[in-house]
Amino acid sequence: MSYLDKLNPAQKQAVLHKNGPLLILAGAGAGKTRVIAYRILRLIKEGLAPENILAVTFTNKAAKEMQERVGRLLRKDKELNLPVSFESPPFIRTFHSLGVHILRENFDIAGIPKYFSIFDKNDSQKIIKSILPSLNLDPKQFEPKKILGIISRQKGDFTTVSDYAETIGTEYFPGIVATVWQKYEQILAKEKALDFDDLILRTALLLNENKQILNHYQNKWRYLHIDEYQDTNRVQYKIAKFLSQKHKNICVVGDADQNIYSWRGANIKNILNFEKDFPNSQTILLEENYRSTQNILAAANEIIIKNDLRKDKNLWTKNEAGEKVGLYSASDEADEAGFIAQKAGELISDGASPKEIAVLYRTNFQSRILEEAFLTSGVPYQVLGTKFFERKEIKDILAFIKSALNPDSLNNLKRIINTPPRGIGKVSVAKIFANKENELSPATQIKVKNFWNILNEIKKVALNKKPSTLIKFVIAKSGFEDKLKNGNEDDLERLANLQELVSLALKYDKLSKPEGVEKMLEETALASDQDQMDKKTNMVRLMTIHASKGLEFDYVFISGLEDGLFPSKLDAKPTQDRQEEERRLFYVALTRARQKLFLSYSSLRTIFGSRRTNIISEFITDINDNLLEEENQNFQPDTPLNSEKIEYLEW
Repeated sequence: MSYLDKLNPAQKQAVLHKNGPLLILAGAGAGKTRVIAYRILRLIKEGLAPENILAVTFTNKAAKEMQERVGRLLRKDKELNLPVSFESPPFIRTFHSLGVHILRENFDIAGIPKYFSIFDKNDSQKIIKSILPSLNLDPKQFEPKKILGIISRQKGDFTTVSDYAETIGTEYFPGIVATVWQKYEQILAKEKALDFDDLILRTALLLNENKQILNHYQNKWRYLHIDEYQDTNRVQYKIAKFLSQKHKNICVVGDADQNIYSWRGANIKNILNFEKDFPNSQTILLEENYRSTQNILAAANEIIIKNDLRKDKNLWTKNEAGEKVGLYSASDEADEAGFIAQKAGELISDGASPKEIAVLYRTNFQSRILEEAFLTSGVPYQVLGTKFFERKEIKDILAFIKSALNPDSLNNLKRIINTPPRGIGKVSVAKIFANKENELSPATQIKVKNFWNILNEIKKVALNKKPSTLIKFVIAKSGFEDKLKNGNEDDLERLANLQELVSLALKYDKLSKPEGVEKMLEETALASDQDQMDKKTNMVRLMTIHASKGLEFDYVFISGLEDGLFPSKLDAKPTQDRQEEERRLFYVALTRARQKLFLSYSSLRTIFGSRRTNIISEFITDINDNLLEEENQNFQPDTPLNSEKIEYLEW
């Protein structure tokens, strides 16, 4: 059987297309990953060198799945010259990882060290917070998170700090942002660091300003594939445009109906205007869904057809009609949470795997009452949100490695110079950072010298040993092992987390030295919420709908379907774009389900500490009654769930 026989007509058409721009409008569950993988296979089978193929997506999880799928196809195809395929595989990365790769290959021209530090959002926010007092600004009045958000959005729009400063005129708050941004860039430069947005912005600027480098990558990657194109911002669009403008072989895959990230810069116009931006392009629709039942798709189609900012398509499936969409009307949020936990328990008792059950919500604050219900019911659950790589002990160990490779990163040095405690106090640290080590007492100077020796030894191991060996060495040499192994239960748990870090590092051992260490630091810095989802962990997943993008489950609960909560009414006068994005978000939630959907809403809910009466969400009334069935339950918790005080967190 030919590999093409496994494709439906639209998929086959997309795979067989070779030269020129191609837009693949792929509905949820329509097999877009298969199409990209088979396109790559076909290009290689026709004689294209694998290293001439670039595929870009948005999460480490998606990139890893793509790499694994392409790898399996190449291994199974007996017509291929396998050594060529495996020695120089297609380059499959996230946008951020692509940026790291290009910047590290051209670090001297980019004006950065090869081992530059990568600041995550928390690192960046701390720096912004530290800048404000020096400008006589109160962090409570000028929120660091808000200022960083504006800077991030501007960088995503292909705007530098100098560009921004020229456009704001005499406006007060933008003027403050510009001043803080300039200070922020000075600190990044001093610490030889880039933030997440710089990884893409600096890459785009490098490609735009250096024709020799641009020409190199255009010739290297003659065929470009971009997944989730509807989620690209302006600077990502620019990178795609730069890399593809010579050979014109760009294939983008996406779905305007799943554009849900405008708040972080995703521009739906990138996919809606593709045919205009890339002349002589071809468009192919993938509408056959392989994931969900007919009833689920019917509900999803009825929801999304009301949007205007979209490309017309209609999902359909050969799957069975399936069960109707369950609808539960709760008296309050405790009742709703109790129903969800109880129903999840019943599904598990009937043979469902806990990890194939997901509970989705619009905003983070909703997880608190759900967690209480799951704890009370004894149903195992996992909340996406606390990343493994954000645990203090994990960040500490990685900071030792980062400091050893980049001693200019004061942010990392500050974190570890007295962690675990080694008798170097805050006053001593201030003198060290001010280059006044000679003013330290003789005893402190010895302690500081020992610390620098530790970093030097770590650097030698980092450049010459495997990543797993390096992690073991750092745990021991830093003093963490001695401190934690004789500690309390919490300390032993932290030590177990560090041992898990060693296990994680094993997957990088196969790479050459020091590439394995570089790759490990890169991927841990760019880890997303979904990366913490261990397929072996058999628990019900609780997450925001934004975090569920790209995932699928047998059973999906969508909670809090009340007017004002979902759709959210954060804006007094929401624009059409904002209203339609809320509808797209619900569409994404619906299409995560394979077998059964449960929708729920609460007549009463406590928000901002006050009780309010709710109106049912318009999203529920937009679904045909013939697709819905009422759910009943007799939930009576032994101990009433506390729903009086809720902290509201948006996304």
